[in-house]
Amino acid sequence: MKKDTHILVITYWKYDDALIQTYTLPYLKIIESIVSKDSKIYLLTLDPAARPIHQISSVIYNISKTYFPFGLKSLVEWIKNFIFLFKFIKKNKIQYVHCWCTPAGAAGYILCKLTGAKLILDSFEPHAEAMVENNTWKKNSIRYKFLFRFEKLQLKLATHVICAAEGMIAYSQKKYNVIKENYFIKPACVDFSKFESAQKDFKLLNGLTEDNIICIYAGKFNGIYLEKEVFDFFAIAHSHLGNKFKVVLLTNETKEKIDQYCLNSNLNPSIITLKFVPHSDVPKYMALSDFGICPVKPVPTKQFCTPIKNGEYWAMGLPVVITKNISEDSDIIQSNDIGYVLNSLNDEEYLSAIIKIESLLLNKEILKLKIVEVAKKYRSFSIAERIYKSIYA
Repeated sequence: MKKDTHILVITYWKYDDALIQTYTLPYLKIIESIVSKDSKIYLLTLDPAARPIHQISSVIYNISKTYFPFGLKSLVEWIKNFIFLFKFIKKNKIQYVHCWCTPAGAAGYILCKLTGAKLILDSFEPHAEAMVENNTWKKNSIRYKFLFRFEKLQLKLATHVICAAEGMIAYSQKKYNVIKENYFIKPACVDFSKFESAQKDFKLLNGLTEDNIICIYAGKFNGIYLEKEVFDFFAIAHSHLGNKFKVVLLTNETKEKIDQYCLNSNLNPSIITLKFVPHSDVPKYMALSDFGICPVKPVPTKQFCTPIKNGEYWAMGLPVVITKNISEDSDIIQSNDIGYVLNSLNDEEYLSAIIKIESLLLNKEILKLKIVEVAKKYRSFSIAERIYKSIYA
């Protein structure tokens, strides 16, 4: 007989964000299938404006609070949030506080220390160090010192730690000097049904056809992602392949910013189709594409991340151009010969990548089947199901 389990899930994302819709809710539905029908899972999101608690499924509910950037307003809001959540945990007999990534884990640590609930860390990776490496924070900043300290504290307190990549276990032991037993590895998994059902419909992309070689990128620029280097790559690809090379960017970046990137890289912006679509529509555009690009900055801590887009590219059977030492993905791509790993960021490497992709695409159908099998091996939700059963069953 399944036991009643009551869980508070803490995130730092808004409810409509793809990180909630594709990287959190699917896992909560797996947990829902494991616990009893009388269990409750409460998902905390930080939204532009707070909303009343609303029911997502028979077991899952959303608690919405207002997001403020790091600063005085954020501090005041979080004091109110802690008071609310402390009372909420006690009233609703919450047994587990399940936190996605280390900023949420910092809040979870405080709540678990106050209430005695068990702390579960999910997608645990070095956020503070990564923010320094990509030049968003300074190493002597309050933000860095605060989060790094809480990364160590939450790791020590957690009963179970779910890392995004294998190397994070050894990194945690060395960087935080914390030895744990209950470690798990869970990369960003994929709902294959969404990609298997996607059909080619070139009406979505005016002027593009099967004769084009289409590169797709679904994501952002800046922060943990490269900027100018991506458009330099596109420029080399266009120079080598001519006008049959096209780019589809699924991003919320403005056209003005994309045009400036093109100008800086001497790239004709007419080869780019720019769209911002709901994540549910992303597979439709991937179905029309020939390869994807994952331009994560190749800084040391990105060995321990899990880019969501790679699993989606693979589920669609697309080869990927990726920077080096990104999670386990760079090694998977190289060892399975399903794309190209950029060992440096220069025109010579960009050209080598394009020539490699061009050769791989000579046998598209065989390549697609091969890549989908890789996706099922490394990105299946069965990986997550085994982990959550060991924690909550």
